[in-house]
Amino acid sequence: MADIKTGITLSSLGTPYLKGELDLEGVIRTAAGMGAEGYEIVATQMIPSYPFVSDEFLGFVSMCREKYGIGPICYAANMDRGMLKDRDLTEDEMVSRAITDIISANKLGCKVMREQYLLSPNGLARIAPYAEAYDVHVGIEIHNPESPVTRSIQDYVDVIEQARSRYIGFVPDFGCFATAPNKPFWDKALAGGATAEQLERCAQLRYDEVPMEEAVNIMADDMAGCPAIEPALNSMYGFVQFKKSIQRELDGLKRIMPYCFEMHGKFHYVDEDLHEPAIPYEEIIPVIADSDYNGYIVTEFEDEGGYDAVLQCTRHIAMLKKLLKQ
Repeated sequence: MADIKTGITLSSLGTPYLKGELDLEGVIRTAAGMGAEGYEIVATQMIPSYPFVSDEFLGFVSMCREKYGIGPICYAANMDRGMLKDRDLTEDEMVSRAITDIISANKLGCKVMREQYLLSPNGLARIAPYAEAYDVHVGIEIHNPESPVTRSIQDYVDVIEQARSRYIGFVPDFGCFATAPNKPFWDKALAGGATAEQLERCAQLRYDEVPMEEAVNIMADDMAGCPAIEPALNSMYGFVQFKKSIQRELDGLKRIMPYCFEMHGKFHYVDEDLHEPAIPYEEIIPVIADSDYNGYIVTEFEDEGGYDAVLQCTRHIAMLKKLLKQ
């Protein structure tokens, strides 16, 4: 029987944070006020001493936990493979950075660490003993356009099963279950002069799995007359891809549930009726609720449309609680 809690990644409030409307304490206070039971912290964004956790920052986190009742539950690491000017990091260097992140996650008291799939399956297997030693479950984020059934993710499944470690697995991002175009990009295109009919033609090309180069050629005359169409079409073939049916992906999610440590509740817009128009939460949540999953669904807002981040995240958490019947 699942035991699901609602959390938030603090990057969801990144816009008011970067604008100076909220400091980090204000972000944590606001998250608690929304009903989040814990938070994920993107280390590079909000930990001044990154990649290490200073005693000063640890004290700050403890103070906030005392005041607001929530603390960090996941350390979101970044695998910056291209951080050097002249070459990519080697696997040994990436493994070393991942171990440093595991130590930092442990110091913060996080039982989960989000790792990015720039760390290879072999690299993930190599850090398993360190994850076990520091009691931190390391999950590779499954991010659109990857999904639980794509070959690259299956390569991780193979390694996880071979390693027989309970400390390496996944953090699925719900964006990989999208069934409709991204609303912010759609609305931007409409505001830029595109018609709904033109955008629907673009979406149909994506549904029909027409290759991107061919789709661009088909829409060339429309894009020449309205440049706003091009970024909308590009988004449909980029990190916000979608399908008519996600049954295969949901079946894949069922298979990897024993290896899932956290869920990223990705969303782009939640309306006043608590509905996400592009990502079918009504289909995703039952799969998780019917499993033995014990962990958090973390609200993750992609602030692309200029919407009120606090309102959007409040709606999203309310939507989750409604679907979870909490």
